[in-house]
Amino acid sequence: MTYCDRVPRSTNSSPSRRILVYGVTGSGKSTAARRIAARTWLPLTLADELTWAPGWVPVPEDEQRRRFAAVAAQDSWVLDTAYGAWLDVVLPRVDLVVGLDYPRWFSLQRVFRRSVMRAIDKKPICNGNTESFRAMLGRDSIIRWHFRSFGRKRRRMRAWAAAAEGPAVLLFTRSRDLEVWIDTLGDRSANGTAALGAEDGTETR
Repeated sequence: MTYCDRVPRSTNSSPSRRILVYGVTGSGKSTAARRIAARTWLPLTLADELTWAPGWVPVPEDEQRRRFAAVAAQDSWVLDTAYGAWLDVVLPRVDLVVGLDYPRWFSLQRVFRRSVMRAIDKKPICNGNTESFRAMLGRDSIIRWHFRSFGRKRRRMRAWAAAAEGPAVLLFTRSRDLEVWIDTLGDRSANGTAALGAEDGTETR
């Protein structure tokens, strides 16, 4: 595999039971989180379900923090992203960050294709909300957000991976490496949780 990783000694011997999937917009975080949850039998939380009310009305930040504090307090979970308004609430509880550090062209073409398909089929995304071509081209479009947030999210992931302290980090630069890793998760332990260690080719510090 070609992914970079960090598994500190303090967490190397324990299964990862609180997993945060993090990446740039369009990297496939929700899809990855669903697959990880299915392979590990850990409960899945999709952030948009708790941050957007019907009609694309944002949930107030205080309420978001309360909701995600309740999620983070649980013994086990998979979370498909963490927004800046409450990142500080969940990060101290994370055992493992799965970082999707893909090239800009890769994530941009994915978010564009996804937005077009959602605008066409009108399939509900979260709490009955749907995408439209008008929203896709507007000031607050997810494509514009991709450009505004790409550098910040990439720097954040890489800083976590380089830090001497904090949760274990797996930083993937190719989607096929992520798929290979996810496919191994069900074989990790008898209870289905993702235990990381030297058998993965990781460096332990």
